[in-house]
Amino acid sequence: MKQGIIGNLKYLIRHKWFVFIECCKEGLIWRGIMHDVSKILPNEFFPYANHDFDAERDETGYYKPTDTGDKAFDYAWLLHQKRNKHHWQWWVLPEDNGGVKLLEMPLKYRKEMMCDWRGAGKAQRNGVETKTWYGANKNKMQLAPLTRKWIENNLTNHNK
Repeated sequence: MKQGIIGNLKYLIRHKWFVFIECCKEGLIWRGIMHDVSKILPNEFFPYANHDFDAERDETGYYKPTDTGDKAFDYAWLLHQKRNKHHWQWWVLPEDNGGVKLLEMPLKYRKEMMCDWRGAGKAQRNGVETKTWYGANKNKMQLAPLTRKWIENNLTNHNK
């Protein structure tokens, strides 16, 4: 079902709140305030409001945000990940030969990404712990070696 404008706004506020709480726990107050602020821009907000997320989510809450058949949403998702360094996709550099170069994420963005994952799980109310979610989805992510190691160590040493 499409969220609509009010539904998207409600979800965005709920998501930002939970991510802000998680960022505060990590000492990233400013990152928590600024998290996903680009989602209020019209070229992200309206395509998100008109997109059917439920059709693509699996039991962990993961959704395949590419090749959705919704060109406006696909473009909004591209803009969002390229505007926000807490997305692992920001750190994947396409090479001219068709390959990719994986760049290490700075610590503050790694932490914000983890806060985003924890906050999204709470905002979606799916009850899936972040470690379980990551285990089910890690093979879909292109992460530089030290970034992946940090994430996996942090998940092991964190409650969720």
